Amino acid sequence: MRSALLILPVVLLTACSATAPAAPVARATPTAVPVVSSEPVPAAPDAVRAELVGTQVVDGAAAGELSVAASAALFVSAPVVVLVGEGDPAELAKAAELGPRLGVPVLVVPAPGAPAGGADVEVARLGAATAVVVGASAAGWATRLDDVEVVPAADKADLPTTTAPAGAVRAAVLVMPGEASLAAAANAHAAGVEVVEVAGGDPRVSTDVVTRLARLTPDAVVGVGTAFGAADRLAERVQAAVTGARLPGGGQLVLPGKRYVALYGHPGSSRLGVLGEQDAEASVGRAVELATQYARLDPGVQTVPTFEIIATVASSSPGEDGDYSSEAPIDQLRPYVDAAARVGVYVLLDLQPGSADFLSQARRYEELLRQPHVGLALDPEWRLAPGERHLRQIGRVGADEVNAVGDWLATLVQDNDLPQKMLLLHQFRLDMLEERERIISDRDELAVVTQMDGNGPPSTKLATWDTLLPGAPAGMSWGWKNFYDEDQPMLTPAQTLTVQPAPVFISYQ
Repeated sequence: MRSALLILPVVLLTACSATAPAAPVARATPTAVPVVSSEPVPAAPDAVRAELVGTQVVDGAAAGELSVAASAALFVSAPVVVLVGEGDPAELAKAAELGPRLGVPVLVVPAPGAPAGGADVEVARLGAATAVVVGASAAGWATRLDDVEVVPAADKADLPTTTAPAGAVRAAVLVMPGEASLAAAANAHAAGVEVVEVAGGDPRVSTDVVTRLARLTPDAVVGVGTAFGAADRLAERVQAAVTGARLPGGGQLVLPGKRYVALYGHPGSSRLGVLGEQDAEASVGRAVELATQYARLDPGVQTVPTFEIIATVASSSPGEDGDYSSEAPIDQLRPYVDAAARVGVYVLLDLQPGSADFLSQARRYEELLRQPHVGLALDPEWRLAPGERHLRQIGRVGADEVNAVGDWLATLVQDNDLPQKMLLLHQFRLDMLEERERIISDRDELAVVTQMDGNGPPSTKLATWDTLLPGAPAGMSWGWKNFYDEDQPMLTPAQTLTVQPAPVFISYQ
């Protein structure tokens, strides 16, 4: 970031090169289901729910795979199974209603003649003596089953009496939205377990999912499908979700679907950016008004007002600690951080470390970074090598130092069960981020954004932008900076949104 106190002319240098989840469905009632029958039918043995402990992920993507996997995870045994063929939404919906009513698993089976897909093995494992079939396809498939009575779902008089697994459990089954998960969700309802739809497979994705998991505080979680990833990663995501903490803009993920529009500066100093031109409360109002301009232009993206606070300011003198950086005390920053929290403004603490290193300065502000709405920004322009001085040289930082900060910040998120944090990296020359391709940008705990923060006429800024884009690590997002005084002319919000790729972070100095 470019401090107004130490502004240099910007030169292009190229030599170095939430779909919202569906409403919850009521749990299956763990009592005997009455059956309309002309003659008494002996009660079948109870279905037995599996003991659910910890976090697990069951593999699969297609409806048949997911139904079998969910049954295997949720039931030890079942006297009856409901079978339905693939490909008919109406039949699948009927089966998904019937399974929870009987308190037994639903298995989606392939067409006759196709490979069994594991459903026959699951029927045998459950010890089912009766298969209730929905549709002709399931009836044809069921002929391969030995010693299993096949009952059409339409023959209500012949349906066996069953008892659903007794007692509620404090567990959650996570499913992806869509038809492929319908039978798997039915199996959870039949087992008396709450179902939560999670778009994209990450439970931090939306406010609704976070709120439901925080209310439930499950002792056990089953992620149904490969979209949920490894069990240990899902467990960490769930731990964050059950805290109920939410980021400005909703959910616990920094991106995607959001754009951050920031006021940049240092509290109490108008020379260092527009954030310091007014007090904390007035800055909140100004940030919200600025973000609103972008929200009106692009209503399909959640626009988040943001503070980018310079926490450590590059200095022309060494100071008492000799590092050419003036570190603001936490009490000076806290009013802005607290004011931001009250109204849903995100905060980035910006570091201009001088001859200190970024990690040691970041640790100074751990107390503030433990707050869910506070992230971190690194400004290599003001990172001095031995013997260098501000305004004489433009600073730089190596990938190892950036990664060390990322490791520390990610650990802070893990240890405190926090939502994702943004890690913003400033750059207007290629050599400012040395070995940029080695910067780790895919940590689950962080969203890494590189901001082009050069100033000048639009043609120069766009040329710098185009130079910085190639060779960035996969998963890195992009930010843009507008300067009220140095940009001639400064891009309007509408013009800023024409920059491609569309910046997810836009700050104003």
